[in-house]
Amino acid sequence: MSLTDNGSTGRSGVKTLGIRLEPDLHAQLSLIAQLRSTTITDEIKAALEAHVTAAKSLPELSGRADAVLADIDRDASARRAAIASLFGTTEPAAPAAPAEAAEPPTGDPEPPAPQPSGRARGRRGGSEEAGS
Repeated sequence: MSLTDNGSTGRSGVKTLGIRLEPDLHAQLSLIAQLRSTTITDEIKAALEAHVTAAKSLPELSGRADAVLADIDRDASARRAAIASLFGTTEPAAPAAPAEAAEPPTGDPEPPAPQPSGRARGRRGGSEEAGS
């Protein structure tokens, strides 16, 4: 059984899930879908949405999620420390300021682009010579 978006021709943002059902469960699910004038896919989606909604209110899952977040924070701190130790920095490199990206272009028709490494330049130059 595949779950797809409801009639959309695009596949972006949709995951396909194949599941195996025992024949009895499939027959019951098929009958429910038929009685409700829906599809098996619609019934599965509704059941999964109800399951996820119920799971969100379980305190034990919330506690586990907090523990996982704490583990992620500890791991990130350890990795930052390793990078700082390796490269001798005290802080991780800050991303470029958004104001730089939003600056209007100057009078130049083409802003300066990052220069490729010498190796890439040599290859490009070499292929131009070979094509001449």
